[in-house]
Amino acid sequence: MYSDDDLDAAVKAGVLSPTAVAGFRAFVARAQGTAAVDEEQFRLLTGFNDIFVSIAAILLLGAVSWIGNSINGAIGGAALAGTSWALAEYFTRRRRMALPSIVLLLGFVLGMEGFCLGVIVLVYGNVPPMELPFGMAAGAALTAVATYGHWRRFRVPITVAVATVTALGTIMLTLVALVPTLQDNWPPLLLVGGLVVFAVAMWWDASDPTRTTRRSDVAFWLHLSASPMIVHPLFKMLGLLGLNEADTTRAAAAIGIYLLLALVALAVDRRALLVSALFYVVYAMAALFKAAGTLSASFALTALVIGSALLLLSALWHRVRAAVLALFPAGLRARLPAS
Repeated sequence: MYSDDDLDAAVKAGVLSPTAVAGFRAFVARAQGTAAVDEEQFRLLTGFNDIFVSIAAILLLGAVSWIGNSINGAIGGAALAGTSWALAEYFTRRRRMALPSIVLLLGFVLGMEGFCLGVIVLVYGNVPPMELPFGMAAGAALTAVATYGHWRRFRVPITVAVATVTALGTIMLTLVALVPTLQDNWPPLLLVGGLVVFAVAMWWDASDPTRTTRRSDVAFWLHLSASPMIVHPLFKMLGLLGLNEADTTRAAAAIGIYLLLALVALAVDRRALLVSALFYVVYAMAALFKAAGTLSASFALTALVIGSALLLLSALWHRVRAAVLALFPAGLRARLPAS
């Protein structure tokens, strides 16, 4: 098994020529019957050994964290972060294992957060951390800086998304500390944060329109992080949560919003928005079927309609996307991923 990064490394080492690699990628795209850029590829497993190592790492990190926390929360967090970093030196930097790298990154970030919370408890005593927004903001800022350092060392694609979300968390906590009333109006704040992450994802996407480098993987994780931050507060602000069979107008509106999100997903060639909003549209369509008098079969009918539609969209993704892109001005199309 090998990845696009391995092909790029072979080119740099002089083992393969750039022309040969480009020809190979074009051949694979033709054999699959679709453009490689539309496949939204990212590396999660390099083999079953990834799963084996990940399970072992989770067991070890859990034990280290538990032992450290039995002494002090800050010690437990520091032990978790330090152990995760040390393991990453081998399994990420040397072995380049995909899934263990993600597990070790998350272990490092959770360890840093645990360390910061432990320090807050040591300094302020039994005061709940959420009542200390400035302290929480400082902890989030330290975690964001540490995560950036992890990216500089190991270059795990998901790290940029984690660092971006953590940095946004720092900003939001600081705003809440300065303006406490914002705590009761979190949907707009979260929506703005999601749009910022989406913009960062599009910047990474624009830097690799053919999606053949690690930058595409970075963009994938950013889109995956941005989607729930956009979708959930959007539905919350529009009052489209908690629907029932009597809310036919709101249910229809929820389906309409999902169709708009589908157009955005097609335009940027990312499926994360569709997945994040799937629960809401399933719930809304089930409410419509209930209102139509098909209470007993509402879920089955909903699953049948949505499942069939998504499978059809997947099969025709390239053609449908080409039709959607034709609606955009040429200048905007040039900024979107290649079709």
